[in-house]
Amino acid sequence: MSARVLVVDDDGEMAEMVADFLQGAGHRAESIKGGKAAVAALKKREFDAVVTDLRMDEVDGFDVLAAAHTGDPTRPVIIMTAYGSVDGALEAVRRGAFHYLTKPFKLEEVVVWVERALADRGLRRENEKLRKLVDERLGFRNLVGKSPVMVLLYDLLERVSHTASPVLITGESGTGKELVARALHVGGPRATGPFVAVNCAAISESLLESELFGHTRGAFTGATEAKKGLFVEAEGGTLFLDEIGEIPPGLQAKLLRALETGAVRAVGGGAERKVDARIVAATNRDLARAVRERSFREDLYYRLHVLPIHLPPLRARRDDIPLLIDHFTVRFYEQQPDAPRREFSAEAVRRLIELPWPGNVRELKNTIERLLLLGRGKRIDLRDLSQVIPEPLPESVAALASEIVPLRVLTRRYLEWVLAQTGGNKVRTAQLLGIDASTIYRMLSREEE
Repeated sequence: MSARVLVVDDDGEMAEMVADFLQGAGHRAESIKGGKAAVAALKKREFDAVVTDLRMDEVDGFDVLAAAHTGDPTRPVIIMTAYGSVDGALEAVRRGAFHYLTKPFKLEEVVVWVERALADRGLRRENEKLRKLVDERLGFRNLVGKSPVMVLLYDLLERVSHTASPVLITGESGTGKELVARALHVGGPRATGPFVAVNCAAISESLLESELFGHTRGAFTGATEAKKGLFVEAEGGTLFLDEIGEIPPGLQAKLLRALETGAVRAVGGGAERKVDARIVAATNRDLARAVRERSFREDLYYRLHVLPIHLPPLRARRDDIPLLIDHFTVRFYEQQPDAPRREFSAEAVRRLIELPWPGNVRELKNTIERLLLLGRGKRIDLRDLSQVIPEPLPESVAALASEIVPLRVLTRRYLEWVLAQTGGNKVRTAQLLGIDASTIYRMLSREEE
């Protein structure tokens, strides 16, 4: 296996000799004189391994080791050192160097240790991939929560993931139905196959049929080439039909036939094609009610409803909100490592737990991201929340939707609510309402008369 190796030494001829020998062994080696130039090269170019002298002027082997691991903690570094500097080489190993060679050494030793280091790195990476796969398959790591309803959900997912029967996931918008569908996929025997998702509500009826079943060339205007369709793309894996409750009535019969026969016919085609894809569907609609109202086929409903999974709304698992806050914070900084670091105060967490969250986990995730982006200090407190999350209207104001009251009463109640949001600051309240502060004083004094 050919690798790109950086060779560093204050003695340019020594570095070039080692690099030449590595090239002769089939590697792409580059020699650099001095640690300062090596650190600069590590910032600009990719290397699979580094061989560096320990004792160098200005920038030594410890600095090169640190620079190599800053860019990639798994990159192996081999230290070259004189006999009298073995203690320093041992210190380098303690800091993460893979091995050290004492000068003088045979050039063949460099090749042997570079290739051992690369093999060790490959094995570590493979083990990490396997560990992550195990975590995903056994722990459903993208699902967060330890509340009783989530524990029951994990148990159900473990049992359902290993079957081939259709699954129908129900729950309010934002509860994580696609995450559960993916967890079922990676947790079952089809994990190595494709996971194909389609939002049935986002595509028109004519296009959705083509998307699902494919089409032949010339099947309709614009079909300049054949398309195999999502059922075929999901062969050996999982087809996730999101918003299944929105599928047009004319397409429901064709979908039912595909589920019953395990075969699809492309638009404009004659022969059917057998497909092996597990079907997972999701909806936030009450499909049983839709069946009663005759807007959804009863036979299709029961074909999908073999293994039902209902996801609880966030308000039914408030104990999980602190865990979700931590989870979304970690994910945010993984995606935006240069963003200012902030943490949530205990008061802010308590307030987030109390909120109604009609948008469920999706709404919480988006709110956490806004708070981390817009927060003004290292700690996110109630003041930050008030800038990002609008306070719900008090019952006295919200009730106005169902009662008729005099305009002065409506104005008074709304004014009191706005004042509460500004902490009683009449000047700020006036600015928000677009009126003079004196008008607020007159309105309040009039009610007191």
